[in-house]
Amino acid sequence: MSAPEPAENGAQQLLVVIDPFARRTDGESVRIAKDVLSAGAAVKFCLPDGPEEFARALARRGSRRPVVVGDDRALLRTVALLHRERELASGALSLVPIGASVELARSLGVPTGAVAAARAVLDGAAHRLDLLVDDSDGVVLGDLRIPALPATGATGAVPSAASVWHTCRSLVRTLVRPVPHVFAAHTHHRLRVEADGVLLNDLDEPVEGVRVSSRGGRAEVVIRTHASPEPVRASALSVTVSGADFRYRADTRVTGPVRTRTWTLRPGAWQLTLPAGAGAGAGASAR
Repeated sequence: MSAPEPAENGAQQLLVVIDPFARRTDGESVRIAKDVLSAGAAVKFCLPDGPEEFARALARRGSRRPVVVGDDRALLRTVALLHRERELASGALSLVPIGASVELARSLGVPTGAVAAARAVLDGAAHRLDLLVDDSDGVVLGDLRIPALPATGATGAVPSAASVWHTCRSLVRTLVRPVPHVFAAHTHHRLRVEADGVLLNDLDEPVEGVRVSSRGGRAEVVIRTHASPEPVRASALSVTVSGADFRYRADTRVTGPVRTRTWTLRPGAWQLTLPAGAGAGAGASAR
């Protein structure tokens, strides 16, 4: 890990991209973060109105270190954009988590308070983290779960107005069309799972679920079946899952249906600024 590089005049050069959802949901925290960052660095602020402007701002960052002010979705969007442009290795990314969902950011070791997170941007160190990349060029920063299941709300967080509105719209949709098969109350899933080419589970053995996480430069695979109370565990660099149409949850997103997908672990593929002396969070490896 390494500390942020100052510019020639002694001040860090930052490009702070503020996600529009963060501005709408918690403008006060955004203001606090802006004040802290402005006091400690030479900052250029960018307030994009949508994903396209967000992408253009990142592409035009030049030598400035990118700082994203937003929730987990903004972080995922940023890492995905930099990955597609093959720019992840160009330098560390920083995050000030503000928005409806910051669980992924917390699991990676980023402070979730505006002041603490902004200070970590200024005074923290870059940690190299692992990345799962699938065969459609999608990225996973935390956990991958197959099949995708609806969020349980077990975090105890009070839902935001936006999430309540989303829930209401989802309820209306379920009243006018059948619930997708993957979200129905089924517990048997016929999936073939391979780790580095080694068969862990075949289609004739139903599974309750599969979880894949990056752990210390390896992909950890956990398969729960009805045949055994103990899960099947393996460590690999490549994981392939195939079977009948299935959906999977990667971080905050649900993808599918697909019939086969391969995820490959890329150790230390990206860098995230964390508080000085902090260890890497879940799904990450510090180097």
